[in-house]
Amino acid sequence: MPLYTTQPLKIYNSLSGEKENFNPIHEGNVGMYVCGPTVYSNVHLGNVRTFMSFDVIFRYFLHLDYKVRYVRNITDVGHIVDDVDEGEDKIAKKARLEQLEPMEVVQRYTVDFHDILKSFNFLPPSIEPTATGHIIEQIEIIKKIIDTGIGYKANGSVYFDVVKYNETNNYGVLSGRNIEDMLANTRDLDGQSDKRNPQDFALWKKAEPEHIMRWPSPWSDGFPGWHLECTAMSTKYLGNHFDIHGGGMDLKFPHHECEIAQNEACTGQSPVNYWMHANMLTLNGKKMAKSTGNNILPGEILSGDNNILSKAFSASVTRFFMLQAHYRSILDFSDDAIVAAEKGYKRLMEAVDALPVISAGATSSIDIASWKQLCYDAMNDDFNTPILIAQLFEAVRYINLLKEGKETITAEDLATFATAINAFVFDVLGLSDEKAADSNNDKLEGVVNMLIGMRNQARADKNFALSDQIRDQLIALGIQLKDGKDGTTFSV
Repeated sequence: MPLYTTQPLKIYNSLSGEKENFNPIHEGNVGMYVCGPTVYSNVHLGNVRTFMSFDVIFRYFLHLDYKVRYVRNITDVGHIVDDVDEGEDKIAKKARLEQLEPMEVVQRYTVDFHDILKSFNFLPPSIEPTATGHIIEQIEIIKKIIDTGIGYKANGSVYFDVVKYNETNNYGVLSGRNIEDMLANTRDLDGQSDKRNPQDFALWKKAEPEHIMRWPSPWSDGFPGWHLECTAMSTKYLGNHFDIHGGGMDLKFPHHECEIAQNEACTGQSPVNYWMHANMLTLNGKKMAKSTGNNILPGEILSGDNNILSKAFSASVTRFFMLQAHYRSILDFSDDAIVAAEKGYKRLMEAVDALPVISAGATSSIDIASWKQLCYDAMNDDFNTPILIAQLFEAVRYINLLKEGKETITAEDLATFATAINAFVFDVLGLSDEKAADSNNDKLEGVVNMLIGMRNQARADKNFALSDQIRDQLIALGIQLKDGKDGTTFSV
């Protein structure tokens, strides 16, 4: 029997503003789309926190035995500076400043994004589509919206008529904004804009002569609007109606609001059952910003190369720190906070490492079944990782009492206890036991150095066939030897 049948889950739905029972459209299957990065710069720590929240959500669905299709896109065109319809594409601007091809910029920062997420032990999504790979799909959606009368053409560009859409729908259903208030608080059009209304947004923009990123369309050589790409990619891989759409809180308006409008105009139905939004990350109580210097990159935390933290911190410690706050809460990052998190992380790992030496007894004085259910209750309550972590520290207390002989546990309960702890710590929270990893690294270094010694002896004996065989077999395993005047070193 799948675990999800005995563990009912509640999710906070941004659309209703309430926690709701999670009922997938197709039993046992979850379709989840999360807005990915715009790859024009190094991924920042706030992005990492957002994607980490959805990594844990993805992991927990898998733990509950759901089959999950997790789609997270790459925005590699169409995201205008300052998120407005007029101006320069962020990637094109970066390419111009650095005198690169736009796709060089995309490649550089996509690789950085993947490297950072891998270092923090993220699971890869099921599908990672790119905006430039779905231009045809975006053009087809624009045609449908024009056919409804809600999309209109103007000087080679195409816009979404928000006022006309709002006659039969509710533009503002997600963000709670009122269209009349929005229009009243917006400057009148200056006469040079192609828009009918200030709130209208671009579906397709005609490219100016100097604009590098451009594609042919029925309306002009140009590029799609930023909001359109997620509508195209989410519906292509998850259908017109799917379970979950997630992203950062900053995307709720206008990005996600526009997505809903596009979908409803195109298909006549709301695209998503549950909208989920992760909250922001601050640094020393203030908004992170490169312009003020109140900023730190994920790689700078791992290397210690920064002016904010007292030392370097590992990826698992940083991950543990972030998961101590609920994904919908603002989290403040500081040196004191991550130092405290490191102490807690080490306490947890020491307890996990002590599990194999605990001896079973004839009876259990600890109610393991109730403790395990409390862990599930935490995650079933809108993925409440801080409450789960509190229950894991209750498990740490149990382990210490068992080690001291002050509590007893049967072999069956001990197996249940160990399995549950490992599942929640490593599979659900995605933490790594760095002490065990360091131990494995020490063992690897010892074995490779032994083989280097054997190779050196073979070379001294002029047994070059054996020497080459050792070198080639290590290369096949991903271990590169480097001979120098001070001896032979290796890298993995």
